[in-house]
Amino acid sequence: MSANSEADNNTMACCCAACGITQEGDQMKIKLKTCTACKSTKYCSIKCQKDHRPQHKRFCKKRAAKLHDEILFRQPDSTHEGDCPICCLPIPIDPQDSTRMFCCCKLICNGCQFANQMREQEKSLISSCLFCRQPRSFPQEESETDLLKRIEVNDPIAMRNMGKERYYQGRIKDAFKYWEKGAALGEVGSHYELAVMYWEGEGGVEKDMKKGLFHMEKAAIGGHLSARYNLGTYDYNEGRMDRAVKH
Repeated sequence: MSANSEADNNTMACCCAACGITQEGDQMKIKLKTCTACKSTKYCSIKCQKDHRPQHKRFCKKRAAKLHDEILFRQPDSTHEGDCPICCLPIPIDPQDSTRMFCCCKLICNGCQFANQMREQEKSLISSCLFCRQPRSFPQEESETDLLKRIEVNDPIAMRNMGKERYYQGRIKDAFKYWEKGAALGEVGSHYELAVMYWEGEGGVEKDMKKGLFHMEKAAIGGHLSARYNLGTYDYNEGRMDRAVKH
C-alpha cells in the first residue's frame, strides 16, 4: 500500500467519504456512521452513502471479502462442543467418548462419567447427572420431556438435539424448524444440520447452495470439524486449491 493510499484511508476514516464533512470543531454534533460491510469508510448521512456507492462499491466488496476470510480461516480455540464442564478438558473429537445429559444439555466426557458411576456404586447412590445432580432419565419419553423443558427456556443445544430426535423419527420438517430456531440463537451444530439439508435438498427442503454455504461457514467458524472439512472439499471441487488447503 502506498503512502497516498494510507493517507486516503486515514482521511476516509475521520470524515464523510462523500461530502468531506468531519466530526471535528464546530461539526462535533454530526456523528459519522461506518459502512457495515467494509467497516472502514464513514458517511454523515444515508444520502451521502448512496451518492458515493458507485465509487465505493468495488473497494467495499473487496474489503468485506477480506474481513470475511479473516474470520472464516481464524483457528478457533476448541471444537464447537467446547470443554467438559467437570474436568475443564476439551471434549474428545470422537462423539462416542462423551455423553449428552438431556436434563441440562451439558456434554460430559466419559472419563468424568466413569468416575461418577464408580462413586455412585461405592456409596449406593441414585444415578444422577454429574452437572445438575438431577436423577437421570433413561426411557426415551422421559428424555424428550427433559429436552422440551430446556427448549421452553430457549436452550439452543436442546433445540439441536430435539431436531435430531425428530429427524431420526422421520419428521424432517419438525427437525428443520428446531434447527432453524437453534441457528437463530447461534448454535453451531444447528447451523451445520441446516447446511446439510440445504445442500442436499432433503425432506422437502428446497436445495439452496447459497444458504447451505452460509450455514456451513457459520458452523466452521464456530469450530465444527465436519463443516470445516466440507468447506475444504467444496473449495477443492471448485478449483480453489489455496482455500481448500487453508480449511
